[in-house]
Amino acid sequence: MKQTFSKVHIATFITLLFHISGCIGMFTRHREWFIQHTPLNLVIVFVLLLWTQREKNTAFFIFLGLAFATGMVTEMIGVNTGLLFGDYRYEKVLGPAINNVPLLIGVNWFTVVYCSGVLVHTLHHWLAKQRGNDARMLSPGVLFFSLVMDAALLTTFFDWVMEPVAVQLGFWSWAGEAIPFKNYFCWFVISALLLVVFKLLRFDKQNQFAVHLLLIQLLFFGVLRTFL
Repeated sequence: MKQTFSKVHIATFITLLFHISGCIGMFTRHREWFIQHTPLNLVIVFVLLLWTQREKNTAFFIFLGLAFATGMVTEMIGVNTGLLFGDYRYEKVLGPAINNVPLLIGVNWFTVVYCSGVLVHTLHHWLAKQRGNDARMLSPGVLFFSLVMDAALLTTFFDWVMEPVAVQLGFWSWAGEAIPFKNYFCWFVISALLLVVFKLLRFDKQNQFAVHLLLIQLLFFGVLRTFL
């Protein structure tokens, strides 16, 4: 327990350091340097997520691979056909790509969906401890539905906060001025399907750093969305 506790604090400190520095950097003359190093930040937080995951069993890696593959495939369909998300394209900032989709986009799908699922799972666990026997009145089906829907709404909200910032920083661009509703609808449906798998697979879903990471990134994009 002590080792895990230490890992969470170290990972949270590193993440705060990178995001605070990046947020400040966006308002300086070195803004372009910070934008170009976005891939490094995404890789670091992904590695920290793996590092802080207490039990990395087969089920965990199945979900990781499925989330990555689903994100990549759906984004390839979206970018190359416009059938999903809308008419958009990725720029070169996010690094190496396959079929016009950066590999880091698949990583980001895992990170956002996983962190959202962990946050809602942690909230359920906390509420159960607070309410004691009263929590047993909620059926497993209700809890299952709640986790999938609440976490899917959270991932969609995350995308809503992030989208205009990502466009302004040149990560990707849309054909029109407005971000289409279809983008958010697809985010909700795809993340909900992934969260069904998240709930069904048996692996440790209590990762405090995942909760911290999601909140830090929401604050980061929220500040930039408001003031940039």
